[in-house]
Amino acid sequence: MVKVLDRLLLFLFSIAVLLIAIVCLFGAFGLISLDTAGNFLVNVYRDLDTAVIFIASAVVLALLALRFLYLSVRRSKGTAPSIDQRTEFGDIRISMDTVENLALKAAGRSRGVKDLRARVKVSQAGLEIVVRAIVDGESSIPNMTEEMQSNVKRHIEEITGIPVAFVSVFIANIQPSSPTFKSRVE
Repeated sequence: MVKVLDRLLLFLFSIAVLLIAIVCLFGAFGLISLDTAGNFLVNVYRDLDTAVIFIASAVVLALLALRFLYLSVRRSKGTAPSIDQRTEFGDIRISMDTVENLALKAAGRSRGVKDLRARVKVSQAGLEIVVRAIVDGESSIPNMTEEMQSNVKRHIEEITGIPVAFVSVFIANIQPSSPTFKSRVE
């Protein structure tokens, strides 16, 4: 949620800076008359309503600039997303990449699979694994996906000790078998 808010604020900040830059360019090229610019500055100094709007806008832009400055210089945690477990001997951290690769290894054991991708999410019930596969189209898809789900669930639970809530398999496409060319003898 914070990232979405920061992206929205960055968008609004960029629009405001763009508008300010355009006004400055118009002034530099003489497209805004000196009288108009002078009248605006007089209004900022003398008219309370204009001054309040100008000051509020400047404060908001300054706060946004400070926020983005902070985001750009703060140190990231530098740790990859992982699953943390505590044992009697200490902590165990298993990276999400490790679990994804274990899922790919287990899913690759199914016959008829040509290409695989895996994504892992952590939930209260356990790991939620989504496997995207391209198959050869020669094997029964229901049997293959059931075998794949079983292999992935069993393999990850055996290797990591983390319960798997569910394994979802998405068959994205089939890869046609490469055509065999018969050589012609003349």
